[in-house]
Amino acid sequence: MAFELPDLPYAYDALEPHIDAETMRIHHDLHHKAYVDNANAALDGTEWADRPVDQILADLEILPEDKQAAVRNNAGGHANHSLFWQIMSPDGGGLPGGAFAAAIDSAFGGFDALKAALIDGGVKRFGSGWSWLVWDGTGLAVYSTPNQDSPYLQSHVPLLGIDVWEHAYYLKYQNKRPAYLEAWWNVVNWPEVERGYAEAQTG
Repeated sequence: MAFELPDLPYAYDALEPHIDAETMRIHHDLHHKAYVDNANAALDGTEWADRPVDQILADLEILPEDKQAAVRNNAGGHANHSLFWQIMSPDGGGLPGGAFAAAIDSAFGGFDALKAALIDGGVKRFGSGWSWLVWDGTGLAVYSTPNQDSPYLQSHVPLLGIDVWEHAYYLKYQNKRPAYLEAWWNVVNWPEVERGYAEAQTG
């Protein structure tokens, strides 16, 4: 079936004061909806129209060449944002726990190092993009991607992604991207990130 815009799991103003209601409304209702509509238009009538978005992106190179850019940008935008809404919560913040926290300690030397790496990736991303924590098939990794490129393009499982497109923060933070990236950790939904990590472990 065609992609659908998922409902936000909380009210537009639920993440205030860290992310404002108007940003959430525009980001979800307009930007994400446009990615959904454009991805559906690009895939309409093709054999890929009913496949899961992660499979489509992982196999992007086998799509017709004239479809690849639109699918990369718009199916990527849909995948990225669908995760983004879920990994934020009005009850967010704090620290990860359990096996996931132990994996972070092993891979990065502790949560503070992971946080610093993700903020650094977001700050240094020129133009628009994302800063990611992923499961790369063998362990945890951090990197950033341009535009709406998804870790699924590399067959990686995105666990946590911070949107650094200006539409994600500009109404509140203007050009202060580092301030947005620092504030974002007050809304991170660790139980959801940990659930994604557990699923990635089992394939």
